[in-house]
Amino acid sequence: MFRPLSSTTVRWRPIEGAGLEHLTLRPLNASFGAAIRAESVIIGERDGAAYGLRYRIDCDAGWRVTALAVETTDGRSLHLLSEGSGHWRTAEGAALPHLDGCIDVDLAGTPFTNTLPIRRLGLGRYPGAVKLKMLYVPFDSFEPTVDVQRYTCLEDGKLYRFEEDDGSFTADLSVDEDGLVIDYPTLFRRLSPETT
Repeated sequence: MFRPLSSTTVRWRPIEGAGLEHLTLRPLNASFGAAIRAESVIIGERDGAAYGLRYRIDCDAGWRVTALAVETTDGRSLHLLSEGSGHWRTAEGAALPHLDGCIDVDLAGTPFTNTLPIRRLGLGRYPGAVKLKMLYVPFDSFEPTVDVQRYTCLEDGKLYRFEEDDGSFTADLSVDEDGLVIDYPTLFRRLSPETT
């Protein structure tokens, strides 16, 4: 459905307000301890507050998140580790049982994290909607919480519906041959590379 991963750089901008994200996604040699690494820099604003940050997400070959690091320009940071099956701990090794069951992460302010469950599950039009517990990190508090979301494939490898489980938000996301979002209605639009 999706092509094998090669090094890719993309940029998105928010539909409203000022901002920009620059992301590099690449396969890694197994000696790095991860098979896939996403590194990004984001500047933006949310609820009238400006922010600047860098994040890194490491995944195994099956697109299961194994490490998350987020650092802001004002000195806040969050570093979490997982074995890939939904058990999280701090970088110092303290268990975070309230996040059990969250295999994927969702970071506020980026469309990239939608790629994680789409690629990991290889979602096709059947069996329909898939309900997932996501490790959600809001950029204002940096306090990771659990967020329940649903993903549904509308067109294999091209169009996916994202829904908050409580029905408060729904968006149909078009993606490219890497599973990266092209258009995220009302929130983000990709700037590069141009898609046809």
